[in-house]
Amino acid sequence: MDIKKEKLEIQDSQQRKLFVTGIGTEVGKTVCSAILTKYFKADYWKPIQSGDLHFSDSMKIKEWVGENVVIYPERYRLQLAASPHQSAAEEEIFINSNDFKLPETQNNLIVEGAGGLMVPISDEEFIIDLIEKLNLPVALVVRNYLGCINHTLLSLMALEQKNIKLEYLILNGSFPADTERIICKNIQQETKIIRIPDIVNITKENIERITKQLEKI
Repeated sequence: MDIKKEKLEIQDSQQRKLFVTGIGTEVGKTVCSAILTKYFKADYWKPIQSGDLHFSDSMKIKEWVGENVVIYPERYRLQLAASPHQSAAEEEIFINSNDFKLPETQNNLIVEGAGGLMVPISDEEFIIDLIEKLNLPVALVVRNYLGCINHTLLSLMALEQKNIKLEYLILNGSFPADTERIICKNIQQETKIIRIPDIVNITKENIERITKQLEKI
């Protein structure tokens, strides 16, 4: 399996906390969260789980990263596989960004969102408001599909408007050169790029193999 190695800026003595979001749904946030959790030897937290409670993202992280990973319970576990505001309404629950507090830990921490930045958690607030409330830098997961440039640039604009730092741009899978060039041209110079190869079979072994190919300085 080939992967272009990217240098990830990290100091072992520095605590690392990241919010993993994406340019949309089904772009591989959980796989990328597993790789980051493994790489940074981090704890993991999924604040809102909408649907798939039988095999939640937290369960996937434990399966892909290993039994020793520390996983904090979701603040909300909602039955309906839909946008959090809709899932919550079905259960007569109102979600407010003030409901959330980062887990207390001395370890690195990976926080995984639901969907993209403008996914509503209520009629008034969105995932981007939760990121702002938690005061975390972002790792933005991008996957190639028709429209991904538009969705990526809109996500970058939204983060900039909120003064939320984009720590990492994660290119998940293969990209046409023209697509990658436009996307990378529009990020800040200090934003670091991680390239993750397409993973046909998501297993603990493959997650570990990819993680080992990421360099640190």
